[in-house]
Amino acid sequence: MLGQVAASSAPNSPSGSRFFTYEVTGLRQNETNDKNEYPFRKSGSVFIKVPYNRMNEEMRRITRMGGTIVKIHPMNSDS
Repeated sequence: MLGQVAASSAPNSPSGSRFFTYEVTGLRQNETNDKNEYPFRKSGSVFIKVPYNRMNEEMRRITRMGGTIVKIHPMNSDS
């Protein structure tokens, strides 16, 4: 499974400790993400773990990279 974590310090609130997994397809390498030190596949799904407070920012980033969000799964404490 390919993936990455977009984590930041979460506040001490019920929503601050919630994480979601984005299943994304269609990501492509471009000038914006060439700054990353790792390449990613152009086909298949990429799974990105995102805290609740970064969901909107991550959706915008995925859109800029040409990706399509297939599913968003809430992660529970068992994951």
